[in-house]
Amino acid sequence: MIQHRLIDRVRDLCRADDRLTAALMYGSFVTGEADEHSDIEFWLFSDVEVDAGEWLRRIGPIRHVAVNEFGAHVAFFPGLIRGEFHFHQDVSVVSTWPMRDVEIIVDRTGALRAAVGRPVPVEDRPDLGGRFANWLVLTHRVTQRGELLRAIDALAHVQRHLLWLARLAEGHTEHWLTPSRAAETDLPQHVVAALHRATATADPESVTAALAAAWRLGRDYAGLPEALAAELDAALL
Repeated sequence: MIQHRLIDRVRDLCRADDRLTAALMYGSFVTGEADEHSDIEFWLFSDVEVDAGEWLRRIGPIRHVAVNEFGAHVAFFPGLIRGEFHFHQDVSVVSTWPMRDVEIIVDRTGALRAAVGRPVPVEDRPDLGGRFANWLVLTHRVTQRGELLRAIDALAHVQRHLLWLARLAEGHTEHWLTPSRAAETDLPQHVVAALHRATATADPESVTAALAAAWRLGRDYAGLPEALAAELDAALL
């Protein structure tokens, strides 16, 4: 795969660049789940400022570089291959990640291994349940107002939190950072079918049906106070 050649090139560049105090790769090429559709994903740490665009162009031909909403540089390689590169100074940020499947490429001070070695628990159900309810009610309200595109946007957050709750309840937290990743194989089929029913198009009946499906699945998962649950029952079911 093209991605393997790109990964090898990035490894070589990281090891040769003395400005980098640490570098790691994460994602499906580390976990062994990669295929021809997979991105390549890296964090690069340096105490001095690095020109990200110039550094990325050393890898090879690039069609475009964009900065995503999280501040990561996304390189588009030929063949519509995506590379996500986080340029950062503080290695300790790694200790806050809810994942530990990484490949350490460079660690000149030992700080990266120390940060990766600290366990980070997944989120608690009450926190997730509250956020799930927040997005659920918002989606319901904007649907009632007729803002269907806004409802679809909010429903995506409902679905994401529902996936987290389902993973927590079913004991499948291995793809916690991206809860939709491999959900069809990680989760029981009846849960997957219920999650599919919680999707919608920008149509009032479709969104209303998706909200009802999301609440039916999430009611027991979320652990909300009964008074709030009863109001949601009345509004959505």
